[in-house]
Amino acid sequence: MKRLIWMALMAWWGCLMLNAQHKVRLDLERTIGLATDSSLTAYRYQSVYLSGYWEYRAYKAARLPSLTLNVTPAKYYRYITQRYDSQADRDLYREQQMLNSGASVEVQQNVDWLGGTLYASSSLNYLRNFGESTYTQYSSVPFQLGYTQDLLGYNAFKWDRRIEPLKYEKTQRQHIYNLETASEEAINYFFALAMAQSEFKMAQDNVASSDTLYAIGKMRYKIASISQADLLTLNLDKVNADNSLVNARIALKRTMYSLASYLNMDKDTEIELALPSKLHNMEISADEALEKAKANNPSYLEQRQSVLQAEQNVAKTKVQSRLNASFSASVGFNQVADRLGDAYRKPLQQDVVAFSVSVPLVDWGVRKGKYNVAKNNLNVAQITAKQEGMNVEQDVIMTVSDFNVQQSLIASAEKALDIAEMAYDQTCKRFVIGKVDVNSLTLALNRQQAAQQNYVTALKNYWLSYYKIRRLTLFDFATRMSLVKR
Repeated sequence: MKRLIWMALMAWWGCLMLNAQHKVRLDLERTIGLATDSSLTAYRYQSVYLSGYWEYRAYKAARLPSLTLNVTPAKYYRYITQRYDSQADRDLYREQQMLNSGASVEVQQNVDWLGGTLYASSSLNYLRNFGESTYTQYSSVPFQLGYTQDLLGYNAFKWDRRIEPLKYEKTQRQHIYNLETASEEAINYFFALAMAQSEFKMAQDNVASSDTLYAIGKMRYKIASISQADLLTLNLDKVNADNSLVNARIALKRTMYSLASYLNMDKDTEIELALPSKLHNMEISADEALEKAKANNPSYLEQRQSVLQAEQNVAKTKVQSRLNASFSASVGFNQVADRLGDAYRKPLQQDVVAFSVSVPLVDWGVRKGKYNVAKNNLNVAQITAKQEGMNVEQDVIMTVSDFNVQQSLIASAEKALDIAEMAYDQTCKRFVIGKVDVNSLTLALNRQQAAQQNYVTALKNYWLSYYKIRRLTLFDFATRMSLVKR
C-alpha cells in the first residue's frame, strides 16, 4: 500500500514538473540570452565561427615543421622492354620482372620571409629483379638536406602572413556581430508576442466591458434613456468584442509558437512576457559611436581583407607575366649495395644544384590581360571598401539619432497611455449615469487601444535601436564595455 501511495505521489509530482516545464516567464534580457546561447540560429553562427577558427589553426600549423612518412610496401612490374645488345650490335625486346619497395621520412619547413622551403629527408629502397639475371639491390639515402626557392616568383607565404590573421580577427568579430543580429531578431519576436498578449488582454477586458455596457444599455433602453440605435450599437460592440477575442487568441498562439521555435523551446511552451523599461536617460554620442564602429565593426576588416586579396592577386599576376627563375639545392649521402647493411657503409656524397629560368615569348597577351584584370579588380575593391565604410558610418549616425529620439517618444507614449486609460474609465462611468453617448464611449475605447499599441511599439523601436547600435559598434554603451575581447 505504501508503495502504491509513493508511486502515485511520484506520478503526481512528475505531472506537476511537466506542466511547470511548459510555462515560462521571460523578460527581454533572458530572451536575448536564450537567443544567443541555445537557439538554432546561435548554433548555426557557432558553426560558421568554428569553420573560420579551424581554418586559422590550419594556417598556423602550416608555419610549423611537418614530418611526413611515405611508404610503398610493394610494387611489382612485368613488361616487355627494349634493350641494346652490344655483342650482337642490335636492340632486343626482353621480358622484365621487378619487385621494389621503399620508404622515406621527410621534415619540411616553410621559410616565410624568403618564400622558399627547407627540407631534410632519409630514404631506403629495395629492388628485386627476376628473369635471366636475378639480383637484389638496396639503395639508401641516409641523410639529405635541401632548399628550394623561386628567385623572382610570387611569395605566397608573405601574403598569408598579412591576410590570415586579419581573416581570423574578422571571423571573431563577425561571430559577435552575428550574435547581436540574433538579439535583434529575438527582440522582434519578443515584442510581436508582447503586442499579441497586450491585444489579447485588451480583447478580454473589452468583452467584459461590452457585456456590462450592453446590460446597462438594455436597462436604460427600457426606461427610454437611450435610443434603439444606441442599443444596437452596444450589441454590435459586444459581438465585435467576442470576435476580436477569438482573433486575438489565434494571433497570441501564433506569435508564442514563433518565439518558442526561435528560442529552440518546445512548441507547446506557454510564455508569459514582462515588458522592459527604457534605460535611464542614456544619451549616445554619434562621434563616439562612429569611433567604436571603426574600431570594432567587422565590415571594415572585411573590406581590408578584400583589398589585400586584390593586391595579392595583382602581385601574383604581375610576377607571372614576366620571366620566372627558381633555384634548388641539396646535399647528402647515398649508397647502393646487394645487402641491406652494406647500403649504409661508406656512403657517397650526393650533391644536386639546379637553376631554371622560364621566359614567356609569345602568349598573345594572356598574361597581360590577367594582370590588367587584377588591377581593375583592385580598383573595384578599394572603391567598394570606401563605399561600405560610408554606408556603415551613415547607418551608425542615423541609428544613434533614432535611439536618442526614441527615449522621448517612450515617455510621451507612456503618458498618453495613462491619459487614455483614465479617459476611458471616466467615459465608462459617465455613460453609466447617462452623461455621454455611445459614440463617445467607442471613441474612448479606440483611443485607449491605440495608446497601448503605440506604447509597445515605442518600446520595441527603442530596444531595436539600442541593439542595432550594439551590433554596429560591438560596444555596450550601458555598461561602457566593448563586446570584442582583446
